Amino acid sequence: MPSRPNHFEIPVDDPDRAEKFYGTVFGWTFNRYDGAPQYYGLAATGDSNPGIDGALFQRTQGSGTTITMGVDSIEDALEQIKSAGGSVVLGKTPVPGMGYFATCTDTEGNAFGIFANDTNATM
Repeated sequence: MPSRPNHFEIPVDDPDRAEKFYGTVFGWTFNRYDGAPQYYGLAATGDSNPGIDGALFQRTQGSGTTITMGVDSIEDALEQIKSAGGSVVLGKTPVPGMGYFATCTDTEGNAFGIFANDTNATM
């Protein structure tokens, strides 16, 4: 049976600012570990839809690891991201028959994706 990724790490410059951003945008809560003051533990992202999927892609100049978060609405998530201090790199883009994605950056300059299921998505 193949292994599934179940952990991710995001580098940050200001943990308080980053926790506020991800708490506001995705509803995450955090638990800082007493024994590791420079490592901030993600306590909860929700249990109703566990597990993450992944893919391999050809490296290009400037590419890096990106996580993609499932959202109910691309439009709402983009507004939350901008309001929380993040930015949009690539706006709402269809994946025909599957849904819509967008690429953003957080308050720390890290790229991440968002994806909303919509089997009616067209180009």
